[in-house]
Amino acid sequence: MILAGRHPVLEALRAGTRPIDEVLLEGEAEGRHRDIWALARQAGVRCARVPRAALTALAGTSHHQGVVARVAARAYDSLETLLAIPASRAEPALFLALDQVQDSGNVGNLLRTAEALGVHGVILLRNQAAGLTSGALRSAAGALEHLAVARVGNLAQTLDVFKRAGLWVVGAVSRGEAAQPPWALDLRRPLALVVGGEARGLRPLVARSCDALTTVPQAGQVASLNVAGAGAALLYEVRRQRALPGRSTGD
Repeated sequence: MILAGRHPVLEALRAGTRPIDEVLLEGEAEGRHRDIWALARQAGVRCARVPRAALTALAGTSHHQGVVARVAARAYDSLETLLAIPASRAEPALFLALDQVQDSGNVGNLLRTAEALGVHGVILLRNQAAGLTSGALRSAAGALEHLAVARVGNLAQTLDVFKRAGLWVVGAVSRGEAAQPPWALDLRRPLALVVGGEARGLRPLVARSCDALTTVPQAGQVASLNVAGAGAALLYEVRRQRALPGRSTGD
């Protein structure tokens, strides 16, 4: 797999969680990436300087910031691995599930937000959904090196697993009489937040599998936020509630 961009490559070197075959740096930017060069040499990773055009051809984009690496594909974690993480950190669970999100940029942005806001793991679908592609990794900007991600075939069944593990499942929708604003819900309890795909949102069966539905109220003229923006707003509300004084319902 190709990693393109300064932050994804830097975090892959720092984390050391998967093999890195080679790091290529733009030859014309001699001093800009000294830290990456030093980390690669320290880790015994082959490192070379090449023309920018070669990096662009390898990455398939000119947005690589002069840094490209060949790395082992990111393996997916098991659902059991994800479920064990909250207890290991002595925290109420917080998982993010993506229902047929197909744009790799949205997936990467959600992964980046999830890692920044303390999500314990992310669920992706195997079919009709973007996986951990090079585009998703580039948008995630290194967050994937520190975040557990599982891939499942049936999201409704996975939500049932979460429920049996004691989690409350909240689905995000763009509108609906049953949907409440997130601040009207107690999001301090062990939680799985589900966001839907770009075109259709949550599928009906997935929405029915949720314990509650929420929506982000809007004051502007745009019809709705995109999935990455809505997911970020909802996760920030979770963190806000969990930072409030008093015992969490997940304690």
